[in-house]
Amino acid sequence: MHEIIDKLVLYFQFPFVRYAMITGTLIALCSSLLGVTLVLKRFSFIGDGLSHVAFGAIAIATAMNLTNNLFLVLPVTIICAIILLCSGQNSKIKGDAALAMLSVGTLAIGYLILNVFSSSSNLAGDVCTTLFGSTSILTLSMTDVWLSGILSALVVVVFLVFYHKIFAITFDEDFMTATGVKSKAYNLILATTIAIVIVVAMNLVGALLISALVIFPALSAMRVFKSFRAVTICSVFVSVICAALGILISILAGTPVGSTIVAVDIAGFLLFSLVGKIISRG
Repeated sequence: MHEIIDKLVLYFQFPFVRYAMITGTLIALCSSLLGVTLVLKRFSFIGDGLSHVAFGAIAIATAMNLTNNLFLVLPVTIICAIILLCSGQNSKIKGDAALAMLSVGTLAIGYLILNVFSSSSNLAGDVCTTLFGSTSILTLSMTDVWLSGILSALVVVVFLVFYHKIFAITFDEDFMTATGVKSKAYNLILATTIAIVIVVAMNLVGALLISALVIFPALSAMRVFKSFRAVTICSVFVSVICAALGILISILAGTPVGSTIVAVDIAGFLLFSLVGKIISRG
C-alpha cells in the first residue's frame, strides 16, 4: 500500500496527470447530471449517436486542417442534438430510427474521410484514440483544462437554473405544454447542453464509450434511490468517484483510461444492484 501511495505521489508531480484528473472529474460530473434525464426519457443511446456525429465532424475538421476542431465539432453536434431531441415522435422518421441513421452514417463517413484525406502516418492509432480515448486524456494542455472547466461550469449552471423545467420535461412534457410552458425551448436548452457534454467527454472515454459515462451512474443510483433529486445527487457522486478511481487505476496499471473508467462504472453498478436488493428484502 505504501508503494502504491509513493507511486501516485510521483505521478501527480507531472502536470498531465493532474490535468487528466481535473478534466476527468469535471466531465464525469456533467455527464451524470444529464444522465438521469436521458435514461428516464428513453434517450439513453443519444450519447452514442452524438459521439459518432462528433467523430464525423472531427474527421472533416482534420481533412480541412483546422487548428482547433472544436469550432466545427461543437456546432455540428449541437444541431444534431436539437434535431433528435426536438423532433420527437412527430417527425416522419422516429427518434430511434433517426438516431441509428445518424450514428452509423456519420461514423462510416468520418472513417471514410479520414482514410481519403488524412495525411497522418498512423491513421489506425488516431482512429483508436478518437474512438476509445486511449491516450487523449493524458495529452491535455492547460488550455484544454480551462476549456473543459468553463464548459463544465456552464452545464452545471444550466442544470441548476432550469432544474424544475428539466424535471417537468423528464416526467410529463405533454402536461408542461398544456399548461402553456414552452417545452420546445427547454428541450432546445437540454439538447445544447447534452451536445456540449458529449464533445468534452470525447477527450476522456472516446466516442464509443460515452454512453457508459452517461448511463451507468444514473442506473446505479436508481438501484437504491427513487426520487429524482436523490438519484441525481447520488449519480453525481458515483460518476465522479468512478472516474477518479478509473484514472488512478489506469495510471498504476498502464491500462487505457476510457475503458478502465467504464469497467469501474460497471463494478459500481453491480455493487449498487446488490445493495438495492438487500434494501428491498429488508
